Amino acid sequence: MLKTDSRYHHFTQILKEELVPAMGCTEPISIAYGAAKAREILGKMPDSVFIEASGNIIKNVKSVIVPNTNGLKGIEAAAAAGIVAGKAQKVLEVIRDVTPEEKSAISSFLKSCDIRVAPDERDVVFAITITLRAKQDTVRLRIEDYHTHIVLIERNGVEILKNGKVSVQSESLTDRSCMSVESIYDFATTCDLDDVKEMIDRQIQDNYAIAQEGMRGSWGANIGKVIKTTCGSAIQYRARYMAAAGSDARMSGCELPVIIVSGSGNQGITASVPVIEYAKELNVNRETMLRAVLLSDLLTIHIKTGIGRLSAYCGAVIAGCCAGAGIAFLHNGGLYEISHTLVNSLAIVSGLICDGAKPSCAAKISASVEAGIMGFHMIQCGQQFRGGDGIITKGVENTIRNVGRLGRLGMRETDKEIIRIMTDHV
Repeated sequence: MLKTDSRYHHFTQILKEELVPAMGCTEPISIAYGAAKAREILGKMPDSVFIEASGNIIKNVKSVIVPNTNGLKGIEAAAAAGIVAGKAQKVLEVIRDVTPEEKSAISSFLKSCDIRVAPDERDVVFAITITLRAKQDTVRLRIEDYHTHIVLIERNGVEILKNGKVSVQSESLTDRSCMSVESIYDFATTCDLDDVKEMIDRQIQDNYAIAQEGMRGSWGANIGKVIKTTCGSAIQYRARYMAAAGSDARMSGCELPVIIVSGSGNQGITASVPVIEYAKELNVNRETMLRAVLLSDLLTIHIKTGIGRLSAYCGAVIAGCCAGAGIAFLHNGGLYEISHTLVNSLAIVSGLICDGAKPSCAAKISASVEAGIMGFHMIQCGQQFRGGDGIITKGVENTIRNVGRLGRLGMRETDKEIIRIMTDHV
């Protein structure tokens, strides 16, 4: 793809928007970011905090540990961390630099401050509204659609949002309609790596580092270690257990940053770590590894766009299938092999539910990576699932549209039921 092609700029801009560092699960970190920003505008510590959150936010914050809080969980803990110790200018690394004294202060604030949480009654997928009060002063801030998208700030009832945005992070996302498997393959194989190298290099460094930590320490249910112990270290297992280990650590409060993809650290880990492992196994050069990870990232973004940021469809499924496509690329697979790897793997695991961020995400990641690898091995052996097999339709883009329809529309009631089960409203 030539740089003069308008899509070239779109792809580089999409990567800049998507491949950003985050510490901890992105939903609680989004709350911490909003709370830190609201506290900054309030200019003092609040006496009371009121948070309204859509069901998917509640689902994804309920069971995951917030980093740098001494093991605290939940919306209240995320907000308290942002208010007490957050630095809003660091966006999704808002609570990266927290001192031991601040960790104690977070716990004290939770005990002393009136913090209330309520569901957002609107029919929206992604919404967080934070209201801080300190005597006569009030700040109200709302985040919608994605994790850094501040759409409203009011101080004492007066809107102070300027030109519809507060910062560069609040701008609308670049149009994704230019994306297709073919155009992504073209970009990944021909782009000037200098335009993307810094972003992909950091993803490889940070996401592999948290995977290594997941294998070193004891995190969550230690799914990575379970796979290694029971299956061994052959590459098809190593790709699974290293990706799972990254999620083991991340879901359990590890304080290492992750480069996210489509708003998710688990997706960022899953799209990259298996590809990195195969690149090491095959001893490919650095350029080939970078292009394979780039391909996996962009395919994940493309497919996930049709589903939406949050839904009942587990996003790790998409990233695991796209990692399989990256692995196909490392084996000199072209557009044909990559397309059929995606279709094969999506046929295997589409419909795996998202019931929030928690330790079992690591096991779902392992299953998704296994499906991605199986999808690649199938086409290696001349086998494929064909149009008419379930949700599979002839043509990779048609199948991707079906998956988007399933996740965005078909699983809408499933999502509501999951949230009801998780919040005991049954």
